[in-house]
Amino acid sequence: MTLRRLLSALCLSAALSGAAFPAAAAEWAVDPAKSAIRFSGVQVGTPFSGRFERFDAKVEFDPAKPEAGHATVLVDLGSARTGDAQRDTALPQKDWFDVASASHARFEATRFVDKGRGDYEAIGELTIRGTKRPLTLPFHLSLDGGQAHAIGHVGLVRTDFGVGQGAWASGQWVALEVGVDIDLVATARPAPAEGH
Repeated sequence: MTLRRLLSALCLSAALSGAAFPAAAAEWAVDPAKSAIRFSGVQVGTPFSGRFERFDAKVEFDPAKPEAGHATVLVDLGSARTGDAQRDTALPQKDWFDVASASHARFEATRFVDKGRGDYEAIGELTIRGTKRPLTLPFHLSLDGGQAHAIGHVGLVRTDFGVGQGAWASGQWVALEVGVDIDLVATARPAPAEGH
């Protein structure tokens, strides 16, 4: 009887400990002021680069269980800036991003893959102008206490998403290949208190 009571007490204690001290949340808050999403291309043989001034990212990621992670990044296509007035005026228009019909690009990662030495892949889908395609985004992750820094690069073919219509679809004036670079700084959000 004493042994049974002891086992019951241990089981109860373990259950209470699990309820009072849940596993740490794997949710991260991205700091837009310290982060950037940039893009690059070539127009009439001359390289150019730009950035999106507005975006929102929600990230759930545990380095110990990357396959259970999830992330959603929404990019305001109307906030694209390259420093060239003519190009910046054209990008939101119907031939390019067509922000009147679809104002945001969306990347949703449904899992992460650990490639070793701080390298990961975000596996998901990218949607631009209503066209959704699979996308694997490789990135390097540095962790320092409660802060994470992710740097990644991926190449896209813009016409896969209908970006560049009419005379711009051939690649004669603007190259079809586009580079996208991410530089995200995030802090770990504490787990919500029990009962809240």
